[in-house]
Amino acid sequence: MKKFLALLSLTSLLVSNAAVSTVSAQEPTEIDQLTVAFVPSRDPEEIITATEPLKQLLIDELAELGFNVGEVEITVGTNYEAVGEAMAAGTADVGLIPGGTYVLFDEDVEVLLTSTRSGLSKDSENPADWNDGQSTEAGDEQVTYYKGLVIAGPSEKGQELAAKVNNGEELTWEDLDSANWSVMSSSSSSGYIYPSIWLSQNYDGNMVSDLSTIVQAESYASSIARLAAEQVDIVVGFADLRRDYAEAWETEMGREASIWEETNVIGVTPNVYNDTVSVSLHSEVMTDELKEAIKQAFINIAETDEGKEVISIYSHEGYQEATSEDYDNEREAQKILREQAQ
Repeated sequence: MKKFLALLSLTSLLVSNAAVSTVSAQEPTEIDQLTVAFVPSRDPEEIITATEPLKQLLIDELAELGFNVGEVEITVGTNYEAVGEAMAAGTADVGLIPGGTYVLFDEDVEVLLTSTRSGLSKDSENPADWNDGQSTEAGDEQVTYYKGLVIAGPSEKGQELAAKVNNGEELTWEDLDSANWSVMSSSSSSGYIYPSIWLSQNYDGNMVSDLSTIVQAESYASSIARLAAEQVDIVVGFADLRRDYAEAWETEMGREASIWEETNVIGVTPNVYNDTVSVSLHSEVMTDELKEAIKQAFINIAETDEGKEVISIYSHEGYQEATSEDYDNEREAQKILREQAQ
């Protein structure tokens, strides 16, 4: 009987210790701060305001996934490269960055997700098909790509170029080089890289850097504002750029007619793979477990009404898992740019 009681006592002690170990193993990981960086594809203040709810959404989702985050800090880079550099330095843990920026920094940054968005009612490679004076609407299908557009504005030169395109005439390099262009930073996919690819494919290897007059804009908002003020003749950007600024065109920018009437597409780039949710490989807090949690957190957030509203600032509607290989076309694009710049 004594042996039985001793064995029972030992068994109870082992079970108790195992239970304590299990509870200990399930204790959440504590993280003081997680920094999420955004590129300035919209006005920085607008991004900061729109993404404020993301802080608590991330904290709540990550808590469910075993990570107690004390604070989420949201920053907007001064340009696209600044966000990549912050991630490479480990001062930004998570970045919502386009494919071009990811590829530029892919030795220091790991892609987790690619965004999905609604397709558009217009998806033609023929620029004139976009110029019926009617707004471009969202479609029902979710897609993982978007087209870049070369858009002529209401200036005399912009209208001259648009008239040729809408009459079925081919633009010459001289036509384009005589215009004033507004572009984004050199790692922006639709704001620089893919317009360069379009130029290269159609104009004997010439690229954005070969144009006589270019202005690098701080954001798409400032680029469109310059177009409205007729300070530039051409802007480049993503396919739903005009949708984003249709209201501001007439209110804040003082135009009397709609953006659909006063602007015309004069070029359509190859498809651009969507923006990424990426993480820094040099972050002090980043682990494989946290990467998986961040991945699931963003997927979950995008499935809620509040989350959808937050990520709509970038025209994101959802997320799916991504691999580095998804951006091989982006690497090829940048390779072409490097070779032709030599």
